[in-house]
Amino acid sequence: MKLPAFFIAHGSPLLALEDNEYTRFLERLGQDLEAPRGIVVFSAHWDSPEQLLTVDGQHETLHDYYGFPDEMYSLTYPAPGDPALSRRIAALFKDNNLAHQPVLGRGLDHGVWVILNKMFPEANIPVVALSVDSLRSPQEQYDIGRMLAPLREEGILLIGSGGLVHNLRLLKQDDQPEEWATEFDAWVAEELDSWNLPELFAYDKKAPHASSAVPSYAREHFVPLFYVMGSADEGRKAQRMIQAYQYGTLSLNCWMLD
Repeated sequence: MKLPAFFIAHGSPLLALEDNEYTRFLERLGQDLEAPRGIVVFSAHWDSPEQLLTVDGQHETLHDYYGFPDEMYSLTYPAPGDPALSRRIAALFKDNNLAHQPVLGRGLDHGVWVILNKMFPEANIPVVALSVDSLRSPQEQYDIGRMLAPLREEGILLIGSGGLVHNLRLLKQDDQPEEWATEFDAWVAEELDSWNLPELFAYDKKAPHASSAVPSYAREHFVPLFYVMGSADEGRKAQRMIQAYQYGTLSLNCWMLD
């Protein structure tokens, strides 16, 4: 059973409470997928110069945000971990000479659990979270994802969780997207459709409005795309499954990579 990989935007943490087009899409996606044996998530909210991975047998839920309604701090996603899967990932990293460190007791950040809570609300599928390094080159990020490609043939679902357009300083009161945001997303879509790695790897210089869509302080939200693209290097097929926006400058999209 070879599963596709996905880039999934996690948007605002409030998605955990919302019922809208995007959350309903995530619910359907989880129902339509063949049940994975485990889930591995590269999270934008775990940015580290060292490659880190969780090794817990049971995860706690991180409420790594502030200023939200009280209900947001009572939500939990008590998914199990899978130490054997963590060891398998560590072995793949070792085989490819990638320095890495196991992390015990971190919990799942909202970049992981908000989307999984919609896709797999029973929280009964083991999860391993992986860090990203927003300062690595796109090629390096892609190559790390490629190291994990064998997992897709072992019933493991690989997800990159972030946001292609993620500018918190330009948020609006409504969801009508800014024109520059849609133009950036359209550029990414065109290059993804043709798997144009040279252009995508140079997005900060080539894409329209890149500095607004991916400001320097939010680069970690864009780079999970490269990690999961690497895991689909053999097939190099990309399909955008949904496109929506939150607050005008947060892009909500899901790309299936195979």
